[in-house]
Amino acid sequence: MTKLYNREQLKDRRRNLRRSQTDAESKLWHCLRSRRFLGLRFVRQFSVGSYILDFYCATLKLAIELDGGQHNDPNQQEYDRVRTEYLNALGIRVMRFWNHDVLTQTESVLAAVKLTLPSL
Repeated sequence: MTKLYNREQLKDRRRNLRRSQTDAESKLWHCLRSRRFLGLRFVRQFSVGSYILDFYCATLKLAIELDGGQHNDPNQQEYDRVRTEYLNALGIRVMRFWNHDVLTQTESVLAAVKLTLPSL
């Protein structure tokens, strides 16, 4: 049986992504880490299948993805669509936010996440 979560062959890639996070990832991670957001445990750079998620909460099966300008490219949009469908098929909900919004409207981003959550 193939391992689906945090595959060993993606370990170095996940580690490198954590070490070279964007400013937006760093800012959102500061808000999510150590159960700071509603007491929920989020992890960063978590892999599911061949995909690496920016942030993931296993309790809620929720992935939060941060997008930069490259996500305006039609090829990247198609890749993101296929990726989201794959994750949705596994019961994982995906929320996407622009890096700019995380940097300039962090509280609004967190409020949008909170609005989608079941009563905790």
